[in-house]
Amino acid sequence: MLLSEVVRASASVRATTSRKSKIATLAALLQRVTKDELAQVVAWISGDLLQGRVGAGWRTLTAVAVDPAPEPTLTVGAVDRVLSELAATSGAGSVVRRRELLVELLSAATAEERDFLLRLLTGELRQGALTAVVAEAVAAAFEVPVAAVRRAHMLSGRLPVTAVAAATGGAAALAAFRLEVGRPLQPMLASPGSALDAAMAEFEGEVSVEHKMDGARIQVHRDGERVWVFTRTLRDITAGVPELVGLVRELDCTSVVLDGETLALNDAGRPRPFQETMSRFASDPALVASDPGLAQANSARDLLLHPYFFDCLHLDGVDLLDAPLRDRRAALTKVAPGHSIPALISPDAEAAAEYFDGALAAGHEGIMIKSLDSVYAAGRRGRAWQKIKPTHTLDLVVLGAEWGYGRRTGYLSNLHLGARDPDGGEPVMVGKTFKGLTDALLHWQTAEFPRHERDRDSATVYLRPELVVEIAIDGVQASTRYTGGVALRFARVVRYRPDKEPAQADTIDTVRALLPGTRPT
Repeated sequence: MLLSEVVRASASVRATTSRKSKIATLAALLQRVTKDELAQVVAWISGDLLQGRVGAGWRTLTAVAVDPAPEPTLTVGAVDRVLSELAATSGAGSVVRRRELLVELLSAATAEERDFLLRLLTGELRQGALTAVVAEAVAAAFEVPVAAVRRAHMLSGRLPVTAVAAATGGAAALAAFRLEVGRPLQPMLASPGSALDAAMAEFEGEVSVEHKMDGARIQVHRDGERVWVFTRTLRDITAGVPELVGLVRELDCTSVVLDGETLALNDAGRPRPFQETMSRFASDPALVASDPGLAQANSARDLLLHPYFFDCLHLDGVDLLDAPLRDRRAALTKVAPGHSIPALISPDAEAAAEYFDGALAAGHEGIMIKSLDSVYAAGRRGRAWQKIKPTHTLDLVVLGAEWGYGRRTGYLSNLHLGARDPDGGEPVMVGKTFKGLTDALLHWQTAEFPRHERDRDSATVYLRPELVVEIAIDGVQASTRYTGGVALRFARVVRYRPDKEPAQADTIDTVRALLPGTRPT
């Protein structure tokens, strides 16, 4: 297949707001792809690369000045071979070789193909079709149930692998996927809850009430003596957390998969700031950005991490994803009783309220309310898990920053904030804020933001949507100022979230659901 066919389909998807039209266009494309090209094309239309990072950033790519090809000749296979070589190129002479490969690729591309490749390689495809839409297109293309595709994707961890199974073996091949110890799952996500009493009433008190800790999400796998530790974004950090590996090896089991949080504690046993915990996870110092002063105050390797597990997805050969939370909690307390997150099971309203107060007094963010009947829906943000905090917080994408004035003259200050489009389009702007920015953050933003710059004018530096920031708000209100029809009230910066990618930011639907009088769905 020619790359130009993929580019045309992407352009058609980008041009329509109809979900059905997007799915139909992508399904038609997938039906024309050969079996050898399917994985690559599914990855590309999802905005990903099979190779992961290929060592070519925005500035490197845009610096390649070549004339576009007059006619489309690039094939999917040819592009994939160049990307594979780019990803494998390292060591002495790698900079020169990467440039040679990029010149070869981009000089063979038409103007439309070059635009597509640049957006794909920099993570900015934004055609209004993320994984959920592509999963439905896979189901339509190969005439298999959508639910079967979603579950196989959850268990395989990679949609291209799932698509190949659907194309070659149909529903039977999809049903053959199982949880595999050592292969991470997309984590189940929680929705913001409006109030404790409302969340309790929604599940008629049949809930697990747990501390909402200000830590880093982890997923641990063990098979015999082999242990893996993964982050929220499924990055393997096993080598950097030996204390967690040793602890999991000591659990009384042969195989296990646990979901939880980890955090660093101070001498009094209270949680250290989130950014101190995250300092143990950073492969790049720029990731530990919430407060640059902390890097001087603490040596990351001196901070021991303590795990607090809240779910058990597999135990000694038995998969528990489809078991209700009440059964998964029983398995958890059996295998890791000393490392389970504190919880109340089916408490009354008064006990839950006291527990909420206790969690705040202990230095935690709030509590989680989880339905005891809920199964583990990996990668989905549903109502079965709700986070209750004293104020609403949202994880939003930084779209730009305005130059400050007064004592902030010379610093990038007022942030432009966007919510994620659930269908993969451009983030939707929902407000601005400069509140909550410390002097350290102002210094960091001014140094870091130009690395993510997309454009600028005299007042503002506009960013590629790559940074996620946690914002506290007092609520939202209807507004005609922003295209999403909603604006934040009294927004203030809590912290940056180096543990989250833009695809994990809150959606515009989540923001709209906070409008007064809006009923949860």
